[in-house]
Amino acid sequence: MCSSSSVVQAQKLVDQLRLEASMERIKISLTAADLVQYCQDHKRSDPLLTGIAASSNPFKDKKTCVLLRQTKIIQPYVLHLRS
Repeated sequence: MCSSSSVVQAQKLVDQLRLEASMERIKISLTAADLVQYCQDHKRSDPLLTGIAASSNPFKDKKTCVLLRQTKIIQPYVLHLRS
């Protein structure tokens, strides 16, 4: 006996496999060339390559923590004294 949930699950699997089988296949060499061309065409607008201006970056810290600044100055001095 098959439960109705397993029949529904099997039907979904069959539908998914049919969908994937009907997709047009393209050789990876053509796809890679298209991807490289797309990246070349859009590299000027890519913030990972060009960066974000500090004035327009909403995530940039407005102020630094005074304690952290002092720790960065004091820590190397303390390590120097220990050695």
